[in-house]
Amino acid sequence: MNETLKRTLSGAVYIVLLIASILHSTESFFILFGILMLIAVVEFCDLVNLKKVFPIIFAILAYCAFYILKFSRNDDLILLGTTLFVSIKAIFFLFSDKKLKADITTKYVYLIGYIILPMVLLTKIPFGEKGYNPKIIISIFILIWTNDTFAYIVGKSIGKHKLYEKISPKKTIEGFIGGIIFTIIAGYLISKFYFRPSEKYLEKSVLIWTIIAFIVSVFGTIGDLIESKFKRIAAVKDSGTIMPGHGGILDRLDSVIFVAPFVFLFYQILYYATFS
Repeated sequence: MNETLKRTLSGAVYIVLLIASILHSTESFFILFGILMLIAVVEFCDLVNLKKVFPIIFAILAYCAFYILKFSRNDDLILLGTTLFVSIKAIFFLFSDKKLKADITTKYVYLIGYIILPMVLLTKIPFGEKGYNPKIIISIFILIWTNDTFAYIVGKSIGKHKLYEKISPKKTIEGFIGGIIFTIIAGYLISKFYFRPSEKYLEKSVLIWTIIAFIVSVFGTIGDLIESKFKRIAAVKDSGTIMPGHGGILDRLDSVIFVAPFVFLFYQILYYATFS
């Protein structure tokens, strides 16, 4: 089987499985994302040379706790604050010339705040005042895929200026800007034709999804670069081999797990702006 066909088939299976689990029920949604989180944990442990047993046990307990127990909004804010702290730390790490510290504490900080807690937040995003809305999480993935696709197409077509060459030589500033523009267009289309708000709420819905699209495009690209730096330090091309032609699960989720806390933060801002 040639590489292109292999990549297409494994990508199609991933997308179908993802969308089917999100649409089927909250249980299938939590189960699949729990499995994806565990695979990402294992792959990250391999990247940073961390023993896997305790991280896997911790990840299972943390994920189940947030699913089973009913946490208050204040608890969610503590979870968000912790995750954002590590996210900002990861951004500094990305633009720093220093290599990742070899001490076990630093590795666990990134494991928890860069992998596990963002996955927990990701599973909280589709739940609002009216319960589970699968359209929200599907839309975020559509925006991620739109950004990746058009950043590549625009960069390949007209890209001349490197975005961050020493980490990702193929990414260009033109591709980055093109990704943002097309992702914002996708956000508008999602708002108008997928959610179909009434005329009264159309303008507000379009504004919200335009902002989300911008967040996804910018922080999704940063998330991709951060994972690339972890792989560069580990001297590997992919985080794993579970998806033929694509690499590992972390390679597929690097953008969305980094985006999750910032989208969740935006949701909290919306909530307090609406109900304050």
